[in-house]
Amino acid sequence: MADKNGSGPVLLLATGALLWSSLTVAATGTTDDRLERLAPEHRALALRMVGFMDRADQKYFARAQALNGGVALTGPQDTLSRETDDSIYSVRVTRGPLVEKLGRMLAEGKKTQPGRREGVLVWSRFYSIDVHPKTPLVGMLHATLVLQFYEDGSGFAGGWLGVMNGTRVAEDMQLLTSVVDQQFASYGKSPAVYRGLMVKGTEDTITAFRRKPDPSGVSFYGPPVFPGDVARSYELIEGLFEKFTDAYLDLIPRRAAASVTATDLASQEAMRKRWLVDQLYSDPFASKLVPFEVWSLANVPPTVSF
Repeated sequence: MADKNGSGPVLLLATGALLWSSLTVAATGTTDDRLERLAPEHRALALRMVGFMDRADQKYFARAQALNGGVALTGPQDTLSRETDDSIYSVRVTRGPLVEKLGRMLAEGKKTQPGRREGVLVWSRFYSIDVHPKTPLVGMLHATLVLQFYEDGSGFAGGWLGVMNGTRVAEDMQLLTSVVDQQFASYGKSPAVYRGLMVKGTEDTITAFRRKPDPSGVSFYGPPVFPGDVARSYELIEGLFEKFTDAYLDLIPRRAAASVTATDLASQEAMRKRWLVDQLYSDPFASKLVPFEVWSLANVPPTVSF
């Protein structure tokens, strides 16, 4: 089954480029009125994330195009803007022969979503990159970064960095494990708690339908790395997002030409199907809050077999 791009109004799709342009200013630019409601130190951190998202967009779409030999197969239905009661979403996708699909989602939070935390939301951004290589020897990447500030002056920095494997190449997963270990060590911290969260999921996760992430990654949907210091926590997570994603993308050209077996391909198909099932029935945000046409365009594999 090919991933679906939604069944929204034809007018929305026809004017996607215009909406994308206007949304980018509202979602990532310094014209955001909510920034003015933040304390100076929180405003500086929010602007840091805005800058990071802009740089990450340029970097990872360019990298995917380079890996695909300069090919960027992006059609009019590969960008999408959508607004709900609690968020404004924008999605952008590029496709090609080696990186079959790279999708990016950016969400601007308008109010606190159920299951996040208590409090009146002032400013929030969610940023994700999902990558689906053609080779079954490199799994799919799901990388997210979250920053939120609340009316009471509190904040939250989170994210999720992990790989769902078809055929697991131990050497490659050890490399990603080392990237995580080194980042935590540079801050005098251990990733043990966050690896446990990666494997277990959150309290809202439906275990029977959940994705199967490799334990090389980490989930920051749990206790803060630095309690009471959202800036320090964000700094660690942002840095790891980039280092983990960079190291993952380096695996694709390394394994692209390697021969694969029918078992490898079957393992990839099973993983891709499992991811779709996870998003439909297990992930509390995809299954209950984020519109189907948004998350399916952003992160579902280019093909899913049944």
